[in-house]
This record gives sequence, structure tokens and C-alpha cells, in this order.
Amino acid sequence: QVQLVESGGGLVQAGGSLRLSCAASTRTFMTMGWFRQAPGSEREFVAAITSDRLYTYYADPVKGRFTISRDNAKATIDLHMNSLKREDTAVYYCAAASDIMRLRGNTVDYWGRGTQVTVSS
Repeated sequence: QVQLVESGGGLVQAGGSLRLSCAASTRTFMTMGWFRQAPGSEREFVAAITSDRLYTYYADPVKGRFTISRDNAKATIDLHMNSLKREDTAVYYCAAASDIMRLRGNTVDYWGRGTQVTVSS
């Protein structure tokens, strides 16, 4: 059992930056990533990173603006979000799955509880 705890959400102006962090309760070799869910919308994939940190994946709306990183020694992943837009407003969830196909297919083994990100104009 892996518990995931997100932090770093908040209110930021459009064009600003924010960093989200996710701490796992134990070191894991799972692929980890971020999803988000805006009000009235389905949860959607945002970014992912493999356990060896060799591969990263991004959803098209965030490519070039968001960067995912991972520290296996600390069992944490971060999401650096730059040039934030109002449409980035959502609850952001940390996720872990056995491989990238399962994670991107929304077959997630572990979810965090989420952290709110609000981007104002």
C-alpha cells in the first residue's frame, strides 16, 4: 500500500508559476504522475515520469509549460507549472501505477487526495 500526499496548491495570477509536490509513504518503483479535474469536467492526465526518470510524458495543453521531476531517494515527485492559464484551474491529483500505459489509461493503483490550484485573471 502506497499513500500519496500532495502539497503546494494555491491561488496564483495568470502567467505565474506554482510548484506541486507529492510525497509517497514509501519508496516506489512505480510510474508516477499528475492528473487534474476541473469543475464539471472529467479527470484528465497531465504528466507522468517513469521510475528510472528516463521518460516523461505530458498532455498537449501543458507541454512546454509544465515540468515533472522525481527524487527517488525522497520518494517525491514535483510538478513545476509555469505560464499558468485560467484553464489550468483544477484539483490536481498525484497518482501511481505499475507502468505508463496503465497510468495514462487511468488504471491507477494509488491516488492522492488532491490539491487545489486556482489561476486568476
